[in-house]
Amino acid sequence: MSVLTLGDLPDVNVWVALGAPDHPHHAAAAAYWRAASGRRLRFCRTTHLGMLRILSQPAAMRDRALDIRSVWLAGQQVLAQPGVAMEAEPTGLDALLACWTDTLRWPARMWTDAYLAAFASAAHLRLVSFDADFARFPDLHWLHLAPTPSEAA
Repeated sequence: MSVLTLGDLPDVNVWVALGAPDHPHHAAAAAYWRAASGRRLRFCRTTHLGMLRILSQPAAMRDRALDIRSVWLAGQQVLAQPGVAMEAEPTGLDALLACWTDTLRWPARMWTDAYLAAFASAAHLRLVSFDADFARFPDLHWLHLAPTPSEAA
């Protein structure tokens, strides 16, 4: 099925892997970044704040965790990259979420995933993620990134 999209909405896991060279999925995220050259890459507020939270979290980043000011500035540097921008919440997002709550079942831990899937669908964006759970959302245009062979080893 050919779907017209207006760009990509990378999931938090993609943005974090891009921002952390020693992240287990950095090579796959970097390959995606290179391949996406020229595409519109979008944050939503949830993915942006999620990236900032994880990159400043010592439990996740250990001694590479950034302080609050540094992580904010790093986030602004990413947003300043050509083709990268913040996407406003699209019309139709709540209606799509409401429909899915009537027709789909997902574990409570997946509310944010459901939001991102609905956001991407309503905004005509392709969702990009390492997370296979997005397969449960009907008609979602998404790219499931896989670790590179060296990352999977």
